[in-house]
Amino acid sequence: MEWWQAAILGLVEGITEYLPISSTGHLIIASSLMGLDQPESKHAVDAFNIVIQGGAILAVLGLYRQRVAQMIAGVLGKNPEGLRLAIRLFVAFLPAAVLGVLLNDLIESYLFRAGPVLAALFLGGVYMIAIDRRRMRRHRREETPETEGSGIDTMSLRSAIIIGLMQCIAMCPGTSRSMMTITGGVLTGLKPKEAAEFSFLLGLPTLGGACVWKLISNLRETSASGTPNIFETFGIGTMVIGIGVATVSAIVAVRWLVGFLNKHGLEAFGWYRIALAILLGSLIWAGVVTLDHTGTATTHSAAD
Repeated sequence: MEWWQAAILGLVEGITEYLPISSTGHLIIASSLMGLDQPESKHAVDAFNIVIQGGAILAVLGLYRQRVAQMIAGVLGKNPEGLRLAIRLFVAFLPAAVLGVLLNDLIESYLFRAGPVLAALFLGGVYMIAIDRRRMRRHRREETPETEGSGIDTMSLRSAIIIGLMQCIAMCPGTSRSMMTITGGVLTGLKPKEAAEFSFLLGLPTLGGACVWKLISNLRETSASGTPNIFETFGIGTMVIGIGVATVSAIVAVRWLVGFLNKHGLEAFGWYRIALAILLGSLIWAGVVTLDHTGTATTHSAAD
């Protein structure tokens, strides 16, 4: 992998990880169009795409450092509000943590295919449009501002459980963790902006766990098979570039999303997902991108 390819993957990861538009779909397209889908390196590229999520984690740690410090103080018994938020994040994280370990192999074997990914992208778009229009109708009926709702400081354990269960659905490729957790928060009465912020914070343990799990799995598998691990395949420098670009682009994306949701809703992202599903479907139909039964994205020239 060249440095510029790592930078592009980091850019795509950083922009799409926290937007409710599916980072998986975008990384499939980006990896395929850059030719990073050869069978001998595919598993390493997949691991690389997971590890550069560390950049997205660093972005949220930086932007929400006061919230993180508040939760740490809460766990240490010095901040009741911080403890309350930390408990709710733990409750929301737990379902995906358990099911992720149990169902990871099953998901990679059966759901990383063209049909499920395209369906998740398209239906997710329809779902977001429906949720946002329902929210706007309710606020018009109650004559309240469309951005009104509760905040994460007052959210209930019930809301945290619902958001956590919604995050489990996002284990299906193409669904989007951000989409499910943000809409889950909106359904429980959170303001769109507050739902997004809870989603960002929930991403810290979720994405962090996924990064560590994938990295350990890669090191264990390559050690057993005698093949190069992710560091030997790409080099430390390439990984630093990917993570660094992902960090900067995620900061920009998070700031933009919070500002956007403070004034608008989620419908625009729904239409974007539908357009992305059509684009990816067209690339698959044209033979430019192929998702085989193992979830491997491969590319072919248009002339093939």
